[in-house]
Amino acid sequence: MNKNELIGELSDKTGFTKSDTQKFLNAYIESIQKALKKGKEVQLVGFGTFKVTKRKARTGRNPQTGKELQIPAKKVPSFRPGKALKESVC
Repeated sequence: MNKNELIGELSDKTGFTKSDTQKFLNAYIESIQKALKKGKEVQLVGFGTFKVTKRKARTGRNPQTGKELQIPAKKVPSFRPGKALKESVC
């Protein structure tokens, strides 16, 4: 499912217009991004938790040349699914 399909699905279930649903979804995504940028976790009980994790610096290898290279440490967003989401998929 892509973003437009999700907007259509939400619009059908809520009765809101697709335009209003798109505005809401964009604001929702932006709010999560802003919280993660500030280093906060976003916890949606039953669905899951969005948070930022740190990756350590490591040595990698260029697949074309085989030459070693240093991959710097960085922060990456991560998602840990909640119990209800896990159970609904199984």
